[in-house]
Amino acid sequence: MEWTDEGIVLGVRRHGESSAIVELLTRAHGRHLGLVRGGASSRLRPLLQPGNSVSAVWRARLDEHLGTYAIEGLKLRAATLLGSSHGVYGVTHLASIARLLPERDPHEEIFALLEHSLDDFDDIGSAAVHLIHFELAMLAELGFGLALENCAVTGETTDLIYVSPKSGGAVSRGAGEPWRDRLLRLPPFLRHGEAASELTEQDLQDGFRLTGLFLLRHVLEPRGQAHSDARAGFINALMRQQARAALPSP
Repeated sequence: MEWTDEGIVLGVRRHGESSAIVELLTRAHGRHLGLVRGGASSRLRPLLQPGNSVSAVWRARLDEHLGTYAIEGLKLRAATLLGSSHGVYGVTHLASIARLLPERDPHEEIFALLEHSLDDFDDIGSAAVHLIHFELAMLAELGFGLALENCAVTGETTDLIYVSPKSGGAVSRGAGEPWRDRLLRLPPFLRHGEAASELTEQDLQDGFRLTGLFLLRHVLEPRGQAHSDARAGFINALMRQQARAALPSP
């Protein structure tokens, strides 16, 4: 058995004295593990860092075997990503969410979204938006997508500013006003067809609250899991950055 594919490193664990078991999210073969001989060496360690894109050749005698990887670097983002607290937390959390996908099941759209997110992760605000969009995409990929394109009550497609915490459907301003205290806020950057507006701290908090509720209820708790510490670490780093930005200049 043999195939060649692009992959994004999700995680690495040492195996024996010099090898490593590497977990990739590949474009055409899904989340896939393999043994890299010499993966603990000084030559290969920089390649096998979370967030890096690599070219991988996987070989095994039988399809169900762990198999081995021969890996070459394509885009080595890790040094930049791991140079900031939001980068460390963000990449760790993205990897933990990607692990919710079944092993060896291709999800090409998720792969493309993860790649795009990592390419635009320098600015913490942009990274937060990408993370929220990735969580929304994962909910949809796992069968729990939110219906944010029209009002669940009236069918309207405009002025959608709320989300029902029960159904996951959008609710228009008029229909939701009597129950506004019971509804989730739909931030402008997630409103379908609405022009981009200036991103606020409240928008990002609302986005994380929205995706966090449905991920926990539908995906994590049924598996006996909770949100990763990395997710909380990223949100805390984001809030600290927003607070510093709000301070008046000396």
